[in-house]
Parts: sequence; C-alpha cells; structure tokens
Amino acid sequence: MSATLTPDVVAPTPAPGSTVPLIPPARRRGRLSFVLPPELEAREPPEARGLTRDAVRLMVARRGGEIVHTTFTLLPAYLEPGDLLVINTSATLPAAVAATGGDGAAVVVHLSTQLDADRWVVEVRRPDGHSTRRWPVGESPPRRLQLGPDASLTLLEPYGEARRLWTARLQLPQPLLTWLAVHGRPIRYGYVERPWPLSAYQNVYAMEPGSAEMPSAGRPFTADVIMRLVAKGIGVSPIVLHTGVASLEADEHPYPERLRVPSFTADRVNETHAAGRRVVAVGTTVVRALESAVGDDGMVRPLDGWTDVVITPERGVHAIDGLITGWHEPEASHLLMLEAVAGRELLDRSYEASLAQGYLWHEFGDLHLILS
Repeated sequence: MSATLTPDVVAPTPAPGSTVPLIPPARRRGRLSFVLPPELEAREPPEARGLTRDAVRLMVARRGGEIVHTTFTLLPAYLEPGDLLVINTSATLPAAVAATGGDGAAVVVHLSTQLDADRWVVEVRRPDGHSTRRWPVGESPPRRLQLGPDASLTLLEPYGEARRLWTARLQLPQPLLTWLAVHGRPIRYGYVERPWPLSAYQNVYAMEPGSAEMPSAGRPFTADVIMRLVAKGIGVSPIVLHTGVASLEADEHPYPERLRVPSFTADRVNETHAAGRRVVAVGTTVVRALESAVGDDGMVRPLDGWTDVVITPERGVHAIDGLITGWHEPEASHLLMLEAVAGRELLDRSYEASLAQGYLWHEFGDLHLILS
C-alpha cells in the first residue's frame, strides 16, 4: 500500500458569541490514502460463501507488537479476564424506500436519522441498476415524493454542507415500524450485488430498532462467541447509538446521532478501568457514545440524548483501551478515530497488512482488533 497524506486544513475557530453549527465543519488532516482493489470488497455475507458469521478473518494489532492474523471465532483468546466489551444494541431498520417524484421519476429515499415524531434527515438517490448515485451538483430532487398509497415525504431544507442530506417531513398511514416492514428494505450500496433480507443486516444482540445501517463491527458475534467470552470472565455491556447513513463525502464528518449510555454500563466502564483492565469498544459507534459520556475527570456518566462528538487524534480517546472495527475506505473520517485509538504507526502497519493479506472490506467483510 502506498499511504500518502492529505494536506492539513483546520476549520477556523468560531468568533465569541457566534452560533456553533449543528454539524461541525469538516476538518481534514493527514489521512491514509490507498487504492482499495475491487476484489477486496465483500459482495455478500460470509454465510453465502459457506462460512459462519464468526468465521470471518480477524487481525489483532497491538501498539509495539506484532500483527496477528486469526479468525473472529478465536476473539476470546486475545482478551483477558476482567476486560469489558461494550456493544451497540441498536437494530437496523429497513431504511431504503422506493419513491416517485411529481414527474413520475423513480428515486430511492434513505431514512437516516429521526429528528422528532415526523421529521427525518434523509438522503435521496437515483436508482442506477443495482447501485445508486447522488444527485448531480446544481440539481435538486422534487420537493414532494410519493412513497406509496397515502405515504409521502416532503423535503424541507438541505441538511449540513454536503448537499446530499435533507430534513424532511414523513407522512405515513401506519406506525413507522409496521409500514417499513412492508415497504422498506435494507440500505444497499453498489458493491453488494443483490438484495439480502433484513436478517443479514442484524447483529445477534440487536434489540432496539433505529439504525439506518447495521453497526457492522458486531456482525461476527454469535451466541457461541459471547458464551465463551463470558465463560472466560470477559464482561459484555450495552449502549445504544442509532447510526445514520454511512455514505459520507470525502470531507464530511459524522453528523449528530441519538444515543443512550445507561448507568450500569457507565459504572462497569469506570470499574473496569479502576481495576486496571481494558474497555474494548465494538465498533466506532460505541467509541462515539462512550467518548460523548466521558467527563473532564475521565469518568463515564449516563447519557441520554444526542452527540455531535468527532473523534480525532488531537482530541484523543479517554473511555476505551481497544476497538473492534471493520476496514474503512481511503481517507474516510473514521480513520481519524482509528488513529486516535491505534496511533499512526500501527494504523499504517495494519492497513498495509490488510491489503497485502487480502482482508475483505465493508459490512460483510473482515474485522480489526486494535489493543493499546
């Protein structure tokens, strides 16, 4: 891999008394830049390749240590009694909905983040075979979209600076989950060549519907892996963070998301650290949730609401000591979070090894365990 750096561009500090924007301005610094070969994009679930969920590959990377190539089913061997895994129990919605504009043109709506009873942040895309593409710069989708009998979506105003998201008013003849069960389908990007049922996009411990896309770092967990973790004395504790759409522009940071860090999870994180053991986040969503709940004293407290926290190497991480995550695309903003956890040297080595060893990307791909 040729890992080149992008220039550092820092957003200006708001003037005293100015209004801080809802979405923090994107701030670019040197990120990993590499070419992702198409053959490393996981195009189907591992089950379709004859594997169990937990048989995907796992890279274990430690600061100052050798990189280990193993399988996810052996995860318990790389954690110690007293360590704590924190998982995101948000369940995936069938958040992609077919729609038509006033001129009859077909579009696809991705329901991303629910703002209140009937207002959403949405992404509107045009169908393009099995894939979709964004609206061209300078064009706008129709303001009112028909989603089916007695169901419609009215686009209110652009959301953020990326020109791809809208706030919208959703009008449905039935409760949301009832209606989506009939009319929605999982969000699917072009590298996934055919539709898969919603069950393929659910983690085994998913409980509370609300995510536009699967918190995919948890997908390889099975009842067997969890049982062996607990039998070894490794704790498992939940948070909830409802993820929005992941198709971020090159300079776009994650936007505000709903979350809940319950008191018993906050207590377990603090107790684990007090005992000198590690807290390992399962996914970048868990990192964002716990880092949103940590105070200046380093203690994690219960939190129920919204987060706009963006994790960068300059900010650092304070609530976690490790991370289980998938493989992120070149120059993705999540790579800054990974660098905050791993450090740049280890991140470079990990991605070089992942490309050399043929690890698979995206929600149906392989995993990366980073330990401090």
